[in-house]
Amino acid sequence: MTDKKALLVIDMQNDYLWAERKTIFSYDTDSLVKSVNDTIAQHKASGEDIIYIGQVFPNIFTNRLIIGFSIKGSKGAELYSGLDVVSQLYFEKYLPNTFTSKCFKEHLSQNTYSTFTICGLDLCGCVGATAEGALRTGAEVFLDEKSTGCRFSAHKAQKRKTELINKGVKFI
Repeated sequence: MTDKKALLVIDMQNDYLWAERKTIFSYDTDSLVKSVNDTIAQHKASGEDIIYIGQVFPNIFTNRLIIGFSIKGSKGAELYSGLDVVSQLYFEKYLPNTFTSKCFKEHLSQNTYSTFTICGLDLCGCVGATAEGALRTGAEVFLDEKSTGCRFSAHKAQKRKTELINKGVKFI
């Protein structure tokens, strides 16, 4: 395995961060985006690949009606305008774990990473699921806590953090 490293920036999309978002997405947008942008700058300066991941749901009537956010092709599914986009590495996923994305797996077939650092949204959702997926590659996995949002209770967040630590994720 090479010593190639990547920062995975998970689901930093309009529908979760902009003013028009659903009330369930209670993130402190300004603080989170600033922290994520600082993290992006640090990892870019270290020569790491910066990889952006977007959660999308197929643009079908039932998804528009029932889910109502992150619908493929919508403005809400786009990366948040305040996010620093410093690479063309962008992959969409349909499931919480980024490592289930066909196009991301194709990228991994051509790039072997020894280390993944993960940040973005949400600790109890896609960030946690992606951290578990990253562990299964045999890579060292870090979760940047200051650059990861969580819309759930402190108790649920702590429980998820403990689960991830017990599986081998290192929190920084």
